[in-house]
Amino acid sequence: RCGIRAIATGSVRASDHLFVHRDTPEDNPNIPFEFTAENKKRVEAILSIYPEGHKRGAMIPLLDLAQRQYGWLPISAMHKVAEILDLPNMRVYEVATFYTMFMRKPTGKYHIQVCTTTPCWLRGSDAILETCKKELKIGVGDTTKDRKFTISEVECLGACVNAPMVSINDDYYEDLTAKDMQNILNDLKADKISPPGPRNGRFASEPKGEPTSLIEEPKGPGFGLQAGL
Repeated sequence: RCGIRAIATGSVRASDHLFVHRDTPEDNPNIPFEFTAENKKRVEAILSIYPEGHKRGAMIPLLDLAQRQYGWLPISAMHKVAEILDLPNMRVYEVATFYTMFMRKPTGKYHIQVCTTTPCWLRGSDAILETCKKELKIGVGDTTKDRKFTISEVECLGACVNAPMVSINDDYYEDLTAKDMQNILNDLKADKISPPGPRNGRFASEPKGEPTSLIEEPKGPGFGLQAGL
């Protein structure tokens, strides 16, 4: 057997998510973060779900609440969550850097996540991504100068049967064409929210066209059993 190791020559694809913190003017521990009065009530409601000794289970909901309030998740918000849960800051860093749902750099008002995993790719996600980049004049991982849009390329979002699809903030837009994506972006530029869901006339994820199975009334009890039973 040959003892020479193969050398990989392909380039490493950089992620658009930040895993190592670097202080910046907009993200450093000296910038104060505090939950609003309304969100403080939500914090109390979230904490009440967890029994004593297990309050750390509220970490992800609290980080999500902080991100929704601020628009993204700065390090000072992580420190506030650590303070509330009486945990070392490092415990919060570990969670915030693991889950890609937490955006650790300034993010646009409309966060466009384009799925390019195999089912979406086979159904034309490349055209959807190119439309986003062309219409917004930014690349993957970038934010427009007016902080209105951010584009991310993501792995499967669990709507394969409605491929290709994108997630914009909390909404899914499915069964897309490049023209559909252009129309959605034009609406968002005017701060008009396009109706989420499938764009090809489907209600949800039912088969396209007429059903091909389970089209008869179900048989009654005992159908198919041997006569001797």
